[in-house]
Amino acid sequence: MARSPQSDGADGERLRLVFFGTPPYAAVSLAALLSGPHEIVAAVTRPDKPSGRGKRMQTCAVKAMALERGIEVLDPSSPKDPAFAERLAELAPDLGVCVAYGRIIPMNVLELPRLGIINAHGSLLPRLRGAAPIERAILEGEKETGVTIMYTDEIMDTGDIFFFEKVEITADTTGGELRERMAELSAGMLVEAVKRLARGQAERTPQDDSLATNAPPLAKEEAAIDWAASSEDVDRRVRAFAPKPGAFTFDGDRRLKILAGRPLADAQVAGEPGCIGETTGEGFTVACSRGAFLVTAVQPEGRKAMDADAYMRGCRDADPHRRLHG
Repeated sequence: MARSPQSDGADGERLRLVFFGTPPYAAVSLAALLSGPHEIVAAVTRPDKPSGRGKRMQTCAVKAMALERGIEVLDPSSPKDPAFAERLAELAPDLGVCVAYGRIIPMNVLELPRLGIINAHGSLLPRLRGAAPIERAILEGEKETGVTIMYTDEIMDTGDIFFFEKVEITADTTGGELRERMAELSAGMLVEAVKRLARGQAERTPQDDSLATNAPPLAKEEAAIDWAASSEDVDRRVRAFAPKPGAFTFDGDRRLKILAGRPLADAQVAGEPGCIGETTGEGFTVACSRGAFLVTAVQPEGRKAMDADAYMRGCRDADPHRRLHG
């Protein structure tokens, strides 16, 4: 299995590309490919959908960028739609490039580009196959993750590996920070992958399925903080969901997002897990099953984000040693 190589020669033939992707994370890669020598003949995205309180139709980031650049947009309700496959065949792409499209691509579509379809996946495959590898790498306490360029097949994230790059996860890394780094890395690696394929280089290494782990979609309830866990577990949950959607707890009957903090493995707070302990200039401590967690930034329900110390000053009438709960 090869790490990402450096460019060392001519760019090869000019390819006709079709890009599969939907969110802003994918748009970073689309922008990088648009700056290259290859022609993007279409962008395949998911259909517009209603969003927000007003349920207005929202155009995804990839579609918006494609329309702005005059690229044909294909947004089938299902990639199994025969009309979609027919139009894609008419475009005669040489290669498909996929980033966070959000749908399983059927075999008849996978076989349309003569060089196949490659995908930038946000983990070191075969670890963390699935829809949420970035956040789950933090939740599971991984010290490193990465981006894998793989050949797409009909089963999610099981295709042969082209190459990969590793990314360190530090004790301070948040889900938002890691996502930004991975989006930029994916873009650069895809540019390099297309360049190599244009030169006729197509290394393939089968995945070892015995080493596979799963990264299923995140459920809303997973952002809830369990103060009965260790302070390290609480820290991973806070970082994984920061800044959005934000890990949360309840202070009385009001939801309180915990946006930042750090574990205090050797600290002790009197009372059951969830009890608020000492308040300092930095914030306030909360008892965990092992150690304590120092909360430094919060967002109360219906309000803007603020320092935890300011939040506590605004709760003068409340019991300073009350208990947060799930």
